Amino acid sequence: MGWWFGRKSAPADARPFVPAWLSNAEAEEGFARSIDGMTVHVRASAQPATHLQGAWEFGILRGSSLTLGGQQVVGSRGAAIASPSGGSTVDSQARAALGLVLDALRQHGLIEN
Repeated sequence: MGWWFGRKSAPADARPFVPAWLSNAEAEEGFARSIDGMTVHVRASAQPATHLQGAWEFGILRGSSLTLGGQQVVGSRGAAIASPSGGSTVDSQARAALGLVLDALRQHGLIEN
């Protein structure tokens, strides 16, 4: 890297990555290079920030599953589940409770609408 590391006079491939806090003018001078897929930790908010399609995205995690303690706890979104209806015995309180559970699953994106 050399003594110029971090300076605007450094060769383009030796300049550091400096994300969102620089103005566009500084970025145009070639000092800041944020590339798609670059992820940084934002100390102030304790969140990740990822550079995608020319913009910074804050606090969004992307992946195919969430595994805790070796067990997958969240995966791909499940198929839609119909609300209870029909049947010979109607329990309105149970149907209301199941409806609330299904609404929560839909709201959180765990099952399709």
